[in-house]
Amino acid sequence: MPVLEPNPPDGQKKLLQLMGVIAGIVILVAVVAVIARNMG
Repeated sequence: MPVLEPNPPDGQKKLLQLMGVIAGIVILVAVVAVIARNMG
């Protein structure tokens, strides 16, 4: 795993944004699942 640079090139920046979006979706789904389980 390479060390992340403060100013990564565009390709890496897009990859990081994509990873961030995916992580956000995963967290959102997990939160919704926990709430639904608690309500159910």
